[in-house]
Amino acid sequence: MQESWRWFGPSDSISLEKIKQAGATHIVTSMHEIPTGDVWPEADVVARNELIQASGLCWNVVESIPLHNDIKTRTGDYLQLIENYKESIRSVGKAGIPAVCYNFMPVVDWTRTNLSYRVSNSAQALRFELTDFAAYDVYILQRDGAESDYTPAVLEKAKASYRAMSEEQQLLLEKNIIAGLPGGEGSYTRESIKVAIEQFIALGTEGMRHNLMEFLKAVVPVAEESGVKLCIHPDDPPFSLFGLPRVVSTADDARKILTTVDSPANGITLCAGSYGARCDNDLVAMAEEFGSRIYFVHLRNVKREEDGSFFESDHLDGDNDMVGLINALLKEERRRKQAGEDMVSIPMRPDHGHLMADEEKAEGVKPGYSYSGRLRGLAELRGVIHALTHLNP
Repeated sequence: MQESWRWFGPSDSISLEKIKQAGATHIVTSMHEIPTGDVWPEADVVARNELIQASGLCWNVVESIPLHNDIKTRTGDYLQLIENYKESIRSVGKAGIPAVCYNFMPVVDWTRTNLSYRVSNSAQALRFELTDFAAYDVYILQRDGAESDYTPAVLEKAKASYRAMSEEQQLLLEKNIIAGLPGGEGSYTRESIKVAIEQFIALGTEGMRHNLMEFLKAVVPVAEESGVKLCIHPDDPPFSLFGLPRVVSTADDARKILTTVDSPANGITLCAGSYGARCDNDLVAMAEEFGSRIYFVHLRNVKREEDGSFFESDHLDGDNDMVGLINALLKEERRRKQAGEDMVSIPMRPDHGHLMADEEKAEGVKPGYSYSGRLRGLAELRGVIHALTHLNP
């Protein structure tokens, strides 16, 4: 597997030198300075790739070329935005980068309610707490009809949680949920997110799925011509928030994506933490079924709770069978090698590492993207890979 590291570009507080010292050989990054929907100029992509190569690393996955919400709703100038997306794929292909990760989540990207949840060793992790999310949705955002999306037990706890929050705590919760986490178009206000939510709710699940398939039918041929593999990231968390439709949350969702647009250029990102936040997603079975179309892997883990809440655990200490998953992926790599296929080695990266020790006081550390937390995760995952490879050369 290709040991990779997400880098946020030249302004990232973690330098390429530090990434190389962590033992990673590949970089996962994006052109974060280019606004969502604009074309990625070929010269800019090539220059960024040359910068990475000069450090002795290789850019193997674009994560991501963000999709404008107008593409997802097929409103506004969506046809031009799709043409821009095609041109960006061409730029990536000409720069020699083999894969593009993207997502089709409505309104908000990955969502957490607490970005500094204390785990047992006092490190800080990311957490999604259903009670607090419901408190925000029902009592702070006051979304129309929100109460119908929660059980009476959750609503009772949410009301108590809301009443116990100070104004400062309410604002922090709102910031955590809607203030523009990595990968989105930017921050929302309380009013603007209501408008966006209503637009997607009106679209519905089947409308959302239809728009995804139409997008893929338009861009996958360009990816084929450009030598680029597209790999869609699952919804995070993989269930409805704000009553919004979700179309990349289950094995059946992935199956529909791969069969409706059946091309080697149309694949998936197997994010263990996202898919694994649902107990009914069998990650090992998914790796075995979709192995030939898995072009990128996020190897992170979570500990689930009965009501749907979860927090991001150590990479080898969650509810997902990380060893079994890696074993299935290594088996797929051996199959690709024996079949003489391209892209034999699957890019993987540690994800959402804990914030530990002195980094708590450091400036510019993005939630989930600490150096020491991901360094620990990469080392643990590398150990599993080496052990399994030794047993099954």
